[in-house]
Amino acid sequence: MDRFYIIVVTLLLSGAFTLRAGSMPLTLAETISRARASSLEAAVALDRLRTSYWEYRSYRASLLPEVTFRGSLPTYRKQYSTYMNAEGEYSFVANHYMQLNGEFSVTQSIWPTGGTLGLTTSIDFLRQFSGEPYNRFMSIPVALTLSQPIFGVNETRWSRRIEPVRYREAQAAFLSASEDVAISAINYYFSLLMSRENLAIARQNLSNAEKLHEVAIEKREMGQISKNDLLQMELNLLDARSALTDCETSLRTSAFQLLTFLGIDEDEELLPEVPPMLPGVDIPFDVAYAKALDNNQFAHNQLRTQLEADYAVSQAKGAMRSITLFAQIGFTGESHSFDDAYRGLKDNQMVEIGVEIPLLDWGKRRGKVKVAESNRNVTRTRLNQEAQTFRQNLFVLVERYSNQRRQLELAARADTIAARRYATNVETYLTGRISTLDLNDSRTKKDESRREYIQALYEFWLYYYQIRSLTLWDFATSSPIDADFDQLL
Repeated sequence: MDRFYIIVVTLLLSGAFTLRAGSMPLTLAETISRARASSLEAAVALDRLRTSYWEYRSYRASLLPEVTFRGSLPTYRKQYSTYMNAEGEYSFVANHYMQLNGEFSVTQSIWPTGGTLGLTTSIDFLRQFSGEPYNRFMSIPVALTLSQPIFGVNETRWSRRIEPVRYREAQAAFLSASEDVAISAINYYFSLLMSRENLAIARQNLSNAEKLHEVAIEKREMGQISKNDLLQMELNLLDARSALTDCETSLRTSAFQLLTFLGIDEDEELLPEVPPMLPGVDIPFDVAYAKALDNNQFAHNQLRTQLEADYAVSQAKGAMRSITLFAQIGFTGESHSFDDAYRGLKDNQMVEIGVEIPLLDWGKRRGKVKVAESNRNVTRTRLNQEAQTFRQNLFVLVERYSNQRRQLELAARADTIAARRYATNVETYLTGRISTLDLNDSRTKKDESRREYIQALYEFWLYYYQIRSLTLWDFATSSPIDADFDQLL
């Protein structure tokens, strides 16, 4: 009889099951790495980074000299136009000609002042067909132009302050998005892991229920247990079969979600491993907050938003009056032949100052300045509030992480104790020294402790990667989270 009990106990405590040929062992680190490389969320984050990169490249290009060619090749017209002579009489005259022109120019924005400096060379050709045909050339070998707004907003200076911050914000947003991809991978991974644990528990419970039901039948025949205990064992068996069906459905759903997320063949059977807790990774709040202020997109966003509010005020003040200086100096030539058009050059100069000063606008422009200043004050208040909320949320997250480390240690200990207790109670039940209710209670506690341990492990990793996403700092290696943007783009 003792040998029979030993065999039954061995079968009851065996929770392993055979793996099929298409199985794929998978760790949490591998899952995160695959997600960052091939998930759709990672692709979306990379596309957003590329958009920001080309916007930044366009801004950088606007600071460099621009070479432009303009021309018409050719313009041909044959038409009649109205003409009024000295006596005020109108008539129609024929106008038949062909014209070609071309111009090369090099322009450069002047960063300190916001003006534009240009160097131009051009040639115009006119072929007159009406009357006696002739050719005319007009050349401007070189002309230097300056366009300079006075008292207006310096667009270039503000762009140089705002655009680099915007691009750093985009880079930080990409790194945070990469960590968010890892968080999604953790959610899918632990969902599958919990489903497999539940399935393993359900299979073991069903095996136990079948064996215990067989033992209960034998005991009932020997008069060692009541009819009620036998019926309870039969109910346990039915419940175990129902639970197994539910767990199999849940496992297939979780596996499909993770396979789709990682872009893996749906025929593969993923076998997630229970990840360990990070040993010795403490995260002080002061350190986490300092890293978040240095690295997180939130800090860059606050700076950019403040600069844009200041820029709006500057624009409103600049619009109160407008004075623009335009000056051009160069040489020009004109002749019937191309070569002669570049001989005997004459001065070609122009200075123009455009002024627009409102004499009476009933306070409209000044009102716009006040609105911009008021919006800037509102922005400052909102940013201060957001900074306070950000600090509070990070503090709560760090506290949860620190508490979760302790909770995880307790959950691991409880899982071990509950498993040992159940194993002991199975042996005790077979010898008739505890009731069915006590055995069921120990089994339930064993299952709950295992699930609570997996849940505690999940929350530990979730909090850790959420802190990484906010701080962009790897506390396990004490190094910043960065990427090779040149290679990515």
